[in-house]
Amino acid sequence: MSAVADGERIAFGGFAIYQRPIAFVHELIRQKRRDLTIVGVVNANETDLLVGAGCVRRIETSYVGLESFGLARNFRRAAEAGEIEVVDYPELIAWDRFRASQENLPFWPCTFLGGSDVAQLNPDIIPFTCPVTGKQMWAVPPAKPDVVVVHAIIGDEYGNVAFPARRLLPQSVDVTHTRSCDKVIVTVERIVSTEELKKHPELTEIPSFRTTHIVEVPYGAHPTAVLGIYKSDDDHFRAYAEASATQQGFDAYLEEYVHGTRDHHEYLERIGLRRLIALRNVELPQ
Repeated sequence: MSAVADGERIAFGGFAIYQRPIAFVHELIRQKRRDLTIVGVVNANETDLLVGAGCVRRIETSYVGLESFGLARNFRRAAEAGEIEVVDYPELIAWDRFRASQENLPFWPCTFLGGSDVAQLNPDIIPFTCPVTGKQMWAVPPAKPDVVVVHAIIGDEYGNVAFPARRLLPQSVDVTHTRSCDKVIVTVERIVSTEELKKHPELTEIPSFRTTHIVEVPYGAHPTAVLGIYKSDDDHFRAYAEASATQQGFDAYLEEYVHGTRDHHEYLERIGLRRLIALRNVELPQ
């Protein structure tokens, strides 16, 4: 886990409660990383886990929550107590910040923040006059992550990573994220041969020269879903939401599933083979 240092800015792939690199998050907690800044678009349990474990100093995003499973209680407690810094951005602008980093731009121009406290309370958002139209605009700072971590379906040993032709928002976010940073870590459900990837070269969205590390981690996004591979573990999400309602309950959850397991393999054993098989939702290629 030396690829992530204390105090760094880190972005996680996925979107809300879908396709998050949870196995990697668990290992960050085991390694006791501290003072991280999480920069994201729409964040969920991956952030709530790290906040509850004391790994986070600052969050820059549009949302942290568990969607249909309720509030992100660790995040809410820490924010209300002033234990973490929270910087709000609208969802679209939060994504555009990664586009600015992708293009190596010093800012992303925005036209719709007038009268918003998002701009008024954030000194990093700078108003300026458009040199073409003369209208008021705002310069939004780039995301500038030090590390990006995503979970994908397949890749090869060199770090070429393929995405399914049918995709949703989480996969599109992942592609943008990985183009915004020089240090990209990818966990995959399976590492395959380069010859296998060459059968569908158009699906390789992350080329090897962009990937710093690639690791095979089956069910590495559990309890979040991976499109075309397995469904969300709703029972586990409900148990997590109930446990994290109090710090004591969350500490017990960490002890059972993170600190009480040496690695991801032991975590999967704790979840149980029968449960994991029931979540499988493999689709035909499209």
